[in-house]
Amino acid sequence: MDASAIALARENALPIVVFDIHEPGGFARVLRGEGRFTKITDER
Repeated sequence: MDASAIALARENALPIVVFDIHEPGGFARVLRGEGRFTKITDER
């Protein structure tokens, strides 16, 4: 992820979700709101 992607996410109030793409079934679990991930938001 580069600085431009982070800036676009911030400008459009989009969260950034960080997870291990190499974990089997990890992406599907993240989509369901399960598994191990970190959600970065600009909530204060």
